[in-house]
Amino acid sequence: MKTKLSIVLITGILLAGCTSSEKLTYLNNLPDTSETQYFPMDIPDYKIQYRDILYVTVKAMTPDGSIEDMLLGRASYNQSSYIRDESSQYIIGYNVDEEGNVFLPVIGKVRVADHTIPEIREILQAETNKYFKNTFVECKFLSFKYTVLGEAMSPGTYVNYNNYLTVLEAIGRAGGVGDFGRRDRVLVVRPTKEGTKTYRINLQDKNLLSSEAYFLMPNDLVIIEPVKHKIFNMNLPTFSFILASITTTLLLINFFGSN
Repeated sequence: MKTKLSIVLITGILLAGCTSSEKLTYLNNLPDTSETQYFPMDIPDYKIQYRDILYVTVKAMTPDGSIEDMLLGRASYNQSSYIRDESSQYIIGYNVDEEGNVFLPVIGKVRVADHTIPEIREILQAETNKYFKNTFVECKFLSFKYTVLGEAMSPGTYVNYNNYLTVLEAIGRAGGVGDFGRRDRVLVVRPTKEGTKTYRINLQDKNLLSSEAYFLMPNDLVIIEPVKHKIFNMNLPTFSFILASITTTLLLINFFGSN
């Protein structure tokens, strides 16, 4: 009787620690059909703020046919590789000051805050045309950082080098959701001028594709919550070993006691 009770107890504990396949998948409520599904989404246009860093070049062709950056002198062909190093971004980039301006060589102070990157490029092109002829202005946003915390495989702060970033891409770059993470309860924390805004999203729900938090913004924080029985699951191998030892002991006692 004790042996059967131990076996039932072990089986119950193992089943309690099991996770269904539905809890391990993303967007699992999409219809099982070959038809194309469309979800309306509003891709945000980020407006530059104080402390952001911009990469600006003003390129023109010299009489000898070479390309020159009018702000830095002759173009360095290795500058593109510098952008991937955070310290170099700070060196070659232009910081937005408290008043929302950047200071460029020759051109001087230019207001860029509360404008999108395409708008800033047009503003800089207009300012550049006052000093140079036949130039091309290029402007990029360098300080698109985001942080993934909680039950990710590789939590930390990352830098995005694309124009847009979805929350699924961000979590994917952090190694995905860990063994003890909840895909149905993910918190996105977004700093705004009005204060900190939060979104509770479900990675398993198709409505995520139309959520305001689907596309991340610079400085967003993504927190993956743990499952309620995380501590239990972490200790499950120990529990199983202890119960298996108890069962083995009872079996041995029962065997030798019957002889």
